[in-house]
Amino acid sequence: MVACWPASLPTVAYSAAVAASVIFDCDGVLVDSEQAANAVLAGVITDLGLPTTPEQARADYMGRSWASCMEILAGQLGHPPPDDLRDRYRVGVEESWRRDLQPVPGIVAALDAIELPNCVASSGEHERMRLTLGLTGLLPRFEGRIFSATEVEHGKPAPDLFIHAATQMGFDPADTVVVEDTVPGVQAGRAAGMRVLAFARLVSAEDLSAAGGEVFDDMRALPDLLAS
Repeated sequence: MVACWPASLPTVAYSAAVAASVIFDCDGVLVDSEQAANAVLAGVITDLGLPTTPEQARADYMGRSWASCMEILAGQLGHPPPDDLRDRYRVGVEESWRRDLQPVPGIVAALDAIELPNCVASSGEHERMRLTLGLTGLLPRFEGRIFSATEVEHGKPAPDLFIHAATQMGFDPADTVVVEDTVPGVQAGRAAGMRVLAFARLVSAEDLSAAGGEVFDDMRALPDLLAS
């Protein structure tokens, strides 16, 4: 059995009254990519003989690195998934994104109003983020400040990625705020000792709150939340 990061992670208290820096997740926070990605992933898993709905794909895999997703899938299948699964998934999601991808509603106005130092840290690969941020016109806002779970040993819900991003950016975790939309992401931010604002759109507010997030459901409120 492949060892996975424990599902229950300790949270570290943060001390900042006001944010000094911000780390954004990408999918579901900046780009509205999650629904298409979950639908395509559910389809390719179903083709393997394991019937899966987009809702099940979201519950099992959303917010995790590809390596973590494949560990979970191997456990469900009872054997490793085929080597070409990633390519099939990538082709499907890229076709969908090139047709329809948009920024998350309200995020452009929010970014315009946020003047804090910031970066992006996502479970996605750099190639994927450059595609989605590029298609939505957001890439120039974060050029040179994008970090991927492929750069660290453990993906979310481990804190590695957010600690890595903060270290590279010179951010103090104690006054850094993470903006996330998944339970693994919230757990990762809290384990890194950061405040987490949890955007409730595809994941329930109850689940995000239980993971340690401060829940909100309107991106237009983000600048004020960061200042509070």
